[in-house]
Amino acid sequence: MKQILRSATLLALLLTVVDVSAGVYRQHGYSLYGLPHYAEDFEHLDYVNPDAPKGGTLRVMGSGTFDTVNPYTLKGTSPVNTGNFPHYGITELNEPLMVGTGLYDPSGDEPYSAYGLLAESIEFADNRSWVVFNLHEQARFHDGQPVTAEDVAFSFRTLSEKGHPNYRSMLQDVSRVDILGKKRIRFVFSRSDSPLLILRLGELPVLPKHYWEGREFGQTTFEPGLNSGPYRVASVEPGRRMAFERVKDYWGRDLPINRGKYNFDRMEVEFYRDNNVAFEAFKAGEFDIYFDHKASNWANAYDFPAVRNGAVHKRAIQHAIPSATQALFFNGRRTPFDERNVRQALGMMFDFEWSNRVLFYDAYQRSLSYYPNSPFSATGLPAGQEFLYLEPHRDQLPPELFVEPFRLPGTSGQGVPRKTLRKAVRLLEEAGWTLRNGRLENHEGNQLVFEVLLVNPSLERILQPYRSNLARLGIDMRIRTVDRAQYKARLDQFDYDMILATLPQGLSPGLEQHGYFHSSQRDVKGSRNYAGINNPTIDELLEHLLGAKTRDQQIAAAKAMDRVLLWEHYIIPNWYIDYHRIAHRAWLKSPETPPYSLAIRSWWMDPDLQ
Repeated sequence: MKQILRSATLLALLLTVVDVSAGVYRQHGYSLYGLPHYAEDFEHLDYVNPDAPKGGTLRVMGSGTFDTVNPYTLKGTSPVNTGNFPHYGITELNEPLMVGTGLYDPSGDEPYSAYGLLAESIEFADNRSWVVFNLHEQARFHDGQPVTAEDVAFSFRTLSEKGHPNYRSMLQDVSRVDILGKKRIRFVFSRSDSPLLILRLGELPVLPKHYWEGREFGQTTFEPGLNSGPYRVASVEPGRRMAFERVKDYWGRDLPINRGKYNFDRMEVEFYRDNNVAFEAFKAGEFDIYFDHKASNWANAYDFPAVRNGAVHKRAIQHAIPSATQALFFNGRRTPFDERNVRQALGMMFDFEWSNRVLFYDAYQRSLSYYPNSPFSATGLPAGQEFLYLEPHRDQLPPELFVEPFRLPGTSGQGVPRKTLRKAVRLLEEAGWTLRNGRLENHEGNQLVFEVLLVNPSLERILQPYRSNLARLGIDMRIRTVDRAQYKARLDQFDYDMILATLPQGLSPGLEQHGYFHSSQRDVKGSRNYAGINNPTIDELLEHLLGAKTRDQQIAAAKAMDRVLLWEHYIIPNWYIDYHRIAHRAWLKSPETPPYSLAIRSWWMDPDLQ
């Protein structure tokens, strides 16, 4: 990717007058469709307590471990990439230009709007062919140095060239970066009608150029980088603990977008590799919030003194957050998973109903979409704009896609029925596999053998019944659990047959979908195209999704893509819930929970109850 950085003096005469009649807009925020919910003079978000008291220490749990505090590269696992961590409102990520979308501070009540953080305002062309970010005059890093357009340009260049490949994918349509002044920068796009790219650029973390020049950016490190946010890293115990302290003179403390947030003076994180050990530590009072991801634990494990006497609150909090794509992912780069019939047959042998009844206390719903709990799920038959997106590809798509709603074979919860077994065998025979003497063999007499790679040993009990079901078809499925470092290395290199993984999904599917499903990402090391998808129809539907001009078009394109992905059987969908399972100390107080975020950033301590 080539960028041309021009000086402010050369471009001063090229600044476009902000004029709506000329198709140029200047705003305090940006919405993908229409106008942002909050007007320019808003005082605080609706779902926060603007008068929340400051003070106290919040102790939280980290999942697994970390081997770097550099969150921007392919090497290592940083805290922000571990489970639960993004909920807490503390992070080693640098502040972005805007918040509301992305990982740093997602909106709780809007699905596709962002508001200025480091950027006081933005300007953009009516055809979305460029965007200008105007930085806050008072924005500064923790060492007192101002945040400038030079820092933004440096961040763009560094992340594009040396950061995780996801940044390169996300920013590839930027053709030029123009520094227009100390606090003003313009990004010019390689094509017009790029509304999503404006949001992705708004999510760009701004690195301090003066700090990183002379340092090796791409390496793992336990030295906290220089930041500009409400918290600074106070201490790091590699792999085990981190502490954050609130910055007393934080430059953005009075911004309306931040009012009522970041209320704790100190936040401490202890990392646990085993959830059972973590839960016992929570019961013993070692930390203050526990996210429960285990249905049996949620159903049976909360009869302990702190719950009975009211010192701990157990809460199921309903939400409208799209659930992640959680599934068993076939590696379509490998034989025999490059065959659709094989993938479909193997998917039919996963007995969700049995697992939900026996293992999960009927807590979950089966995922029948890549976007569960969202308006982007492909239900019923394709119609309207979704049908129009799919019709040109009819010859490349399974014919049943147009005449049948997508379903997965269900069971009574007592095992896979013979009818399903017979259909699976028929599909495998069509793909060249034959059941002989209890072994499913190809024409060369080789048995179908594959390995499921795991990082969490507690998942083994979920996959054991699936392995038994496959054995009925003569398939030898093996389960291998490795440590996190080895797992990440193999994941980045696509060195697996099958994995159980998740793809985070947001309120407004965008450029991250390109990284998940576009054929160009199939062989990019470290990409999240886990299934090895190489499908021209998906590529074109992604173009419709990324170029959508209205919410209706976005929904139709996402549904069309969801439908194709499902009918191609690239994954075996798992399950989801539409509520948070959380337990916390009674002295932790929160405003009413918004639909799209747990918003722990806006929680506070009641000193009278601690």
